[in-house]
Amino acid sequence: MSNQIQQETLRRVAEVFDKNVPFHNLLGMDIKRYDVDGVEVVVTMKPELIGNIHQQILHGGVTATVLDVVGGLTAFSGLVASRDDWSIKELEKRIQTLGTIDLRIDYLRPGRGEIFTGTGTVIRAGNRVSVSRMELHNEKGDHIAFGTGTYMVG
Repeated sequence: MSNQIQQETLRRVAEVFDKNVPFHNLLGMDIKRYDVDGVEVVVTMKPELIGNIHQQILHGGVTATVLDVVGGLTAFSGLVASRDDWSIKELEKRIQTLGTIDLRIDYLRPGRGEIFTGTGTVIRAGNRVSVSRMELHNEKGDHIAFGTGTYMVG
């Protein structure tokens, strides 16, 4: 599979995650970058995402959701990059079964900020199961949370 086909596959996946998943739309998730080198998902703070009304901080469930989405996308990009002979049909079938097996979130500091960015890296890209490490930062660069996720990729 050429790099161009890999990029086109990931572009299509990002479009589905960005535009067609109702919960992602509800939270206002926006995939800013998605390629074989990583992913960047952004959420802009709005009143509906506040988890602590006294401190006006991001709800922990939103943090976990962003990191889970980042982890799944990261795991899938690792799968795409693991071979250069994937067919589009094979990858379309694989994305339909992408799912979270295990997710661990460590909350490092309160979710203060206006713009939150989740990024991920592949720890292990397997044929059936992959592991990702994810981070969430605010617009000031404060490290809000990190996570480790295990994902079914095939």
